[in-house]
Amino acid sequence: MKMSQLFGQTLRDAPADTLARLSAGAEVVSHKLLVRAGFIRQLGAGIFSYLHLAKRSMTKIENILRQEMDAIGGQEVAMPVVHPADLWKETGRWYQIGSEMGRFKDKSGHDMVLAMTHEEVVADLVRHEVQSYKQLPRLIYHIQTKWRDDPRPRAGLIRVREFTMKDSYSLDADWDGLDKQYRAHYQAYFNIFHRCGLPVIAVKSDTGMMGGKLAHEFMYLTPIGEDTLLLCDTCDYTANRQVARFKKPAAPLEKPKPIEKVATPGAHTIEELANFLDVPKSRTAKAVFFMATIPPDPKGLQRPLGSGQEQFIFAIVRGDMDLNETKLANAIGAKELRPATEDEIKAVGAVPGFASPIGLVGATPMVAPGRGQAPPLQIVVDDAITFSPNLVAGANEKGYHLLNVNYGRDYMAFLVTDIAAADEGAACPGCGSAMRAARGVEVGNIFQLGTRYSDALSCTFVDRDKQSKPVIMGSYGIGVGRLLACIAEEHHDEHGLIWPVAVAPYHVHLVLLRGKGDSRSEEIAESLYRELQAAEIEVLFDDRDESPGVKFNDADLIGCPIRITVSERASRAGGVEMKLRHKVDKVIVPLDETVARLRSEIATLEAEIAAQVVPVKYNVPDH
Repeated sequence: MKMSQLFGQTLRDAPADTLARLSAGAEVVSHKLLVRAGFIRQLGAGIFSYLHLAKRSMTKIENILRQEMDAIGGQEVAMPVVHPADLWKETGRWYQIGSEMGRFKDKSGHDMVLAMTHEEVVADLVRHEVQSYKQLPRLIYHIQTKWRDDPRPRAGLIRVREFTMKDSYSLDADWDGLDKQYRAHYQAYFNIFHRCGLPVIAVKSDTGMMGGKLAHEFMYLTPIGEDTLLLCDTCDYTANRQVARFKKPAAPLEKPKPIEKVATPGAHTIEELANFLDVPKSRTAKAVFFMATIPPDPKGLQRPLGSGQEQFIFAIVRGDMDLNETKLANAIGAKELRPATEDEIKAVGAVPGFASPIGLVGATPMVAPGRGQAPPLQIVVDDAITFSPNLVAGANEKGYHLLNVNYGRDYMAFLVTDIAAADEGAACPGCGSAMRAARGVEVGNIFQLGTRYSDALSCTFVDRDKQSKPVIMGSYGIGVGRLLACIAEEHHDEHGLIWPVAVAPYHVHLVLLRGKGDSRSEEIAESLYRELQAAEIEVLFDDRDESPGVKFNDADLIGCPIRITVSERASRAGGVEMKLRHKVDKVIVPLDETVARLRSEIATLEAEIAAQVVPVKYNVPDH
């Protein structure tokens, strides 16, 4: 490709107003560089066009995905981006997923869905295509556009609304088969990311809207990440903070004491309360209030807290801990959680700043709501509360708290479970060592779905014993654009991008420097360009009539692995100038040795990448 013919332009020397318009909102390095280097252009919030250079790199990523999926038995298919909503209603996700789902009606008035993912479509295919155990196991995948109407797109390609994703789906007759395919994806994903030059770790994660019993996220550690991870360097425990467990500090062993009401003027927060009473925060109970939307179960089964309209959730954690909203939402089966308003808190009889479940309807000891009937409020308690005696809790009266509140004697909860958030320094659930927190971007995820979708859509097969059983499924995804952005985030310097050879838009950036009256250099460059193409060496040829500074700056900005410069000066020195993008040194290569030298350098770069592709430990902590 000749740069004089390239659609799009770099923005290094663009007018200030053009640069401002095209790079508006670029808050991370990868976004800025991909815009300035002419890879992407934004059409709307979270919606991008991928220009020629980006498309070449993304195609290379997609081919790596195909190779690794094919290597573990994958079969590529193509599935629609528009789905009849009836499928999503059968699984219940039509009701469970909020406004991020793209919903519309066709001209006949039928509800339709823009694909966020394809579990429903795969399950529909399976129930028509698979009848016998002899047709299992299978693995299918596709690479296709998805739509999720994220309310807060940010960081360029890191968080978008329209994106390309590789999603694969395993189909098995038993759980051992699912585990085998899950482990194969676990290794294949590391292979993919390492081949792309991106360091990642795998962490246990929330199954979220996908459902299922086990999930891992593949995380690129970076300060720009929105996910917080908890990592143990002693025993290799890793988890997203959304699901991370930890050993909760033990409370002192004491017999329950009588409740005592005390005045606590001005003590609205746990910090203020602990300081006023001169007690550690671990001796207090923290109340957090939410309104939860809990969708109906598609098969009419009872949710933990009923279903339908919004319900008031009174959550309690110990004062030395924070509430984990993801754990809470998962525990109660909530589609959405929002903070309760002051009026909503008062409506259940609680007093903001001085609230506790003592005396509230729905918190009477040993009383639980009737089946299918939601009480006026729902009490959800962290498990640490149950072994923490004589806590300080609100008195539901402004300016007063209660001493010696005990769970089980003074109030009961509808649900007791782990709803506390793990933080930096929390004790590892496996070995007890202090964990560290790190930020990360999720670049891939894998899920053991089990029978979540096959049950809902009646995907069954006949086994060896002539018994009908549900197909056991797994789901595995990688976002191509996000992966491109993370590679750019990892591989750059102050001058621009530095692409790993496996995903570079071109391997060689050929630069022609025309001297005054120098026609020989142009002849050499054109001839070398044709020779490189004939040798199937990918080459971007800067044949523009620009200054050396502009050309070198653009070459650094675009970031191809090798730069070859043809100039009168290089010819006088004995050939052409070669420079690796990630190194400072330049060397002169004889013209007749250029093709062979480039092949050798490309092979060396490829070998360095290949050396990173090694077996990894399968890390599934049981704690």
